[in-house]
Amino acid sequence: MEFSLLMAALIAAGFVLITGPFFIPQLHKLKFGQSIREEGPKSHQAKSGTPTMGGIMIILGLALGTLNVAPWTPEVLLALFITLGHFLLGFLDDYIKVVKKRNLGLKARQKLAGQIFIALVTMYIGTQVLGINTGIWIPGLGTEVDIGWLYYLLVPCVLVGTSNAVNLTDGLDGLAAGEMAIAGSAYAVVCALTGHVDLVIFAVALVASCVAFLRFNAHPARIFMGDTGSLALGGALAALGILTHTELLLLVIGFVFVCEALSVIIQVISFQTTGKRVFRMSPIHHHFELGGWSEWKVVFVFWAVGLLASICGLTLVA
Repeated sequence: MEFSLLMAALIAAGFVLITGPFFIPQLHKLKFGQSIREEGPKSHQAKSGTPTMGGIMIILGLALGTLNVAPWTPEVLLALFITLGHFLLGFLDDYIKVVKKRNLGLKARQKLAGQIFIALVTMYIGTQVLGINTGIWIPGLGTEVDIGWLYYLLVPCVLVGTSNAVNLTDGLDGLAAGEMAIAGSAYAVVCALTGHVDLVIFAVALVASCVAFLRFNAHPARIFMGDTGSLALGGALAALGILTHTELLLLVIGFVFVCEALSVIIQVISFQTTGKRVFRMSPIHHHFELGGWSEWKVVFVFWAVGLLASICGLTLVA
């Protein structure tokens, strides 16, 4: 097993590290540069034009590492389907924004329709092929509660919520990739502890590709992952939560992602109801930036919080 994990990590990370030096110049030539929103922090304007869609490297590395090492079981293939489905949505979104020069990319209802389709396929295969029941495991208590038809609402919420939360987190150099490496590492342990051995390989390939991507994405970033990467990585994390039947544990291990999403929700509700903002800017990583923290400080502190959250999550499983 150790050899398989090593091979999956080497293939995933190796692909990203080898293709990066060739891929980044090509994106420059194609002028696939990131547009920085004017209402964002002024310091980010210097990043305008930095190549985006680097998620292609991450997800291809993840897929190659998994397919070349892990057995092609329904569980592994479903995890890849969820990931690649969100990858396609993110790619289309980036393509429309970068190539077609339509700033909003895919319409919200188009993206949601795609995510719901992925959720429907996931629920069908999960319940009919993998035998996943409609129970929900309660972290820390070691018990499972059957929630019946509510489970069929939970799965789409997990997929949509997690993918969008990771997408919102991808706003600082290295932040989302680092957080995903931490959360993915925790879920590799969760997969092992819960007997989902094949998914351990998937999780390790996920971690390796994210760590390798930091070689190009750490501050100052030479490439951004774009929605191509962030939506797919969120889908991959959601897949691990759903397939290990630890959906609620995502709230703990993915605590940073939860905070990022909640900060946007709170900001929007507050501004629309009272005309006042709770945070200097949302997502919350910008709040700390505008408070005087350097980009590196925000990233390292958020990584540390993510690490602590992952450790706490693992104590609930062990």
